[in-house]
Amino acid sequence: MLRLTRQQVRQIDQTAIEHYGMSGLVLMENAGRGAAEAIHRIAPSGDLVVLCGKGNNAGDGYVIARHLDLMNRTVKVVSVVPLGSLTGDAAANANIAVRAGLDIEVVEDPAELEATLGSAAILVDCLLGTGATGDPQGVYADAVRTANAADAIRIAIDIPTGLDVDTGVPGEPTFQADATLTFVAEKTGFATKEAREFLGIVEVISIGIPKKMLPV
Repeated sequence: MLRLTRQQVRQIDQTAIEHYGMSGLVLMENAGRGAAEAIHRIAPSGDLVVLCGKGNNAGDGYVIARHLDLMNRTVKVVSVVPLGSLTGDAAANANIAVRAGLDIEVVEDPAELEATLGSAAILVDCLLGTGATGDPQGVYADAVRTANAADAIRIAIDIPTGLDVDTGVPGEPTFQADATLTFVAEKTGFATKEAREFLGIVEVISIGIPKKMLPV
């Protein structure tokens, strides 16, 4: 089975953009749409909350929310950072979501998280992606702990927040997923017993990367 390291994920993205002419926005759109379709299949009913940080994983989250809205699902984006702190493709998709009239709430106060997440039947983790290292800090850690305590289906996008993509070592805290929708291929760390306790069911989502680009 193909499994990718953090560096391989970066290299694939860079090659797709620089040598194949596939824009980051196209890749993010493919990722978000594919993940939204999988979420709708895994959890076909119930209100959803998409938890977003500020990196590309958050950008995926805004695309996911937009496509779930197009499926007539009740979906809210909860951002743990001000939208103005986003950059690049993530900022572009957050802006699209705002203009599309999606329900977006910025929650930086840990005390507000429990009330905000408590009504959701499905929680989608788009807080931190494959580039993150070390334990989640501050409001990210608060969001993970609150999500883990919620009576909801938990779905991680690409990798559960807090899990190291290369080693599979879970940080404190780590998002406890019932399902993980990971892009292009599974990640190296997924093979460990420690990681499997946090991944749930793993499904690989294609984002249109040509087979030729993938390591053998």
